[in-house]
Amino acid sequence: MHFDVFFPSLGNAPTFPRIRVWDPYKRLGISPYASEEEIWSARNFLLEQYAGHERSEESIEAAFEKLLMASFQHRKKTKINLKSRLKKKVEESPPWIKNLLNFVELPPMEVIFRRLFLFAFMGGWSIMNSSEGGPAFQVAVSLAACIYFLNEKTKSLGRAFVIGLCALATGWICGSIFVPMIPTVLIHPTWTLELLTSLVAYAFLFLACTFLK
Repeated sequence: MHFDVFFPSLGNAPTFPRIRVWDPYKRLGISPYASEEEIWSARNFLLEQYAGHERSEESIEAAFEKLLMASFQHRKKTKINLKSRLKKKVEESPPWIKNLLNFVELPPMEVIFRRLFLFAFMGGWSIMNSSEGGPAFQVAVSLAACIYFLNEKTKSLGRAFVIGLCALATGWICGSIFVPMIPTVLIHPTWTLELLTSLVAYAFLFLACTFLK
């Protein structure tokens, strides 16, 4: 029995017919409007079809890398253009909007998620203890955390204290106004007005210590 019937040698590997096609899209047999997923699928399919033929594999990989680089550059250019458009919009906005944006910043995503987790934990803690008492302790801890984070950014304890108190007061007032408008059928029987108002206050404290500067 000849084993090469089952295990053909590398010399018998098929040759990629579009190995000399210059256009990378035509070489991979895909549309110029193909997505990255389609580019990856075409590359993997062709590599599997022509595995073992070195020049074919190199040609397929070269076309794939060229398209992947072009896609990356397009995304980068789109991101830069978006930033430029946003900057232009800000520059063309009324003075009061510019002044308002001077007090706002966008921190790294990990900072946002850490602080979101903290205040969500405070909200969950308040809900879990709602049957035992009010959320006064959790609100106090949240206010202290907000002031701490603000002080880290502003380097002014007085400013951090004022912003934290204003955020708490604004959240409490908004909660007191809007929470009673929620239909009672949507509210858990053990959830009091004080508890729901504190949840709104946590949201305002989170926004203040995360996005204000």
